Amino acid sequence: MLSRLFRRSPVDTTMRIEPAGQMLKVNAKATLLQAALDQGVAFPHHCRAGGCGKCKCRLLSGKVREMTDKSYVLSAEELRRNFILACQSVPLTDVSVEVELAAGHGPRHALVHTSGEITAIEHLTDDIVHVQARLKDAAQYSAGQYAEICVPGVIVNGVRETRSYSFASAPGADPDHHRVSFFIRRVPGGAFTDWLFTEAKVGTVLEGHGPYGDFWLRDGLAPLLFIAGGSGLAPVLAVLEQALLDGVSRDVTLFFGARTQRDLYALDRIESLKARWKGAFAFEPVLSALDTDAGWTGRRGFIAEHLGAVLGERLAAHQAYLCGPPPMIDSCIRMLRDAGVGDEAIFFDKFLDRSHVLEA
Repeated sequence: MLSRLFRRSPVDTTMRIEPAGQMLKVNAKATLLQAALDQGVAFPHHCRAGGCGKCKCRLLSGKVREMTDKSYVLSAEELRRNFILACQSVPLTDVSVEVELAAGHGPRHALVHTSGEITAIEHLTDDIVHVQARLKDAAQYSAGQYAEICVPGVIVNGVRETRSYSFASAPGADPDHHRVSFFIRRVPGGAFTDWLFTEAKVGTVLEGHGPYGDFWLRDGLAPLLFIAGGSGLAPVLAVLEQALLDGVSRDVTLFFGARTQRDLYALDRIESLKARWKGAFAFEPVLSALDTDAGWTGRRGFIAEHLGAVLGERLAAHQAYLCGPPPMIDSCIRMLRDAGVGDEAIFFDKFLDRSHVLEA
């Protein structure tokens, strides 16, 4: 079964990065950004979903397939000069790109390639499982970061197909730093998650590398606003649990968006955080499926519709962290900006379904 999880890519390509002069191998089904990150290159990026523009680079030679429209992110001048978004560009030929690499965009910790055995699989909702594993090597990451996970033995043209998942627990919660966990949502038609939901079991070995990403808690005194949707709750809980261990006492408001009450999960962990938090802690679940859950007396609709109602004029003073589906994040960021929250106080991680890139 594992040998049939992923269809074979046609060819590998190469990417030359100027002016650094680095040459990288790129799986034909991977994006330029993913190839760079997989090989430890500090390629500038943020959302990985084509929404922030931080991974923009100039295509000097070669051809790429662009998965989304870049015109609303890049300026007319950048489009004229052949800029592309590395996170949305899959190479069709060998390519050469121009971008300034900076160590500050890379992982906060040295990249680790390791393996681990699944120690528990818990179904949280109909389509989200909590996967726990014990790693062969110690895990070093900052709460809010993510890892690339793959199944051993599944190799396409010499490159291992991987999936991105955020750590769902604080690194400080495990004294020996070998236990990790993830919230994984089943993607319809996704080979990896179909396998995980139907065949994976305790004792199954996974491989991974990381950490990646810059979704970690920044210093400051401003009250904290967290917005999570679906499996995007994973890094948010990790950040909050680490902050609790570190003695952070800034006031917190946590919005959690789900379709129905059945899609709300980890409520016991949230209540435990709220009970132990040193400052004020408000939890606001919001259900988007308006025609269900007749007994629900909480908030309905979309999170962006409730930010002003809950926080009022205080909203502008918050430092905001958002993680989940791109439409949710985009609508909430627009609301935050309209309320006066500066971009320097907004941090986000869009959960992009990469199955269409890797398995098409």
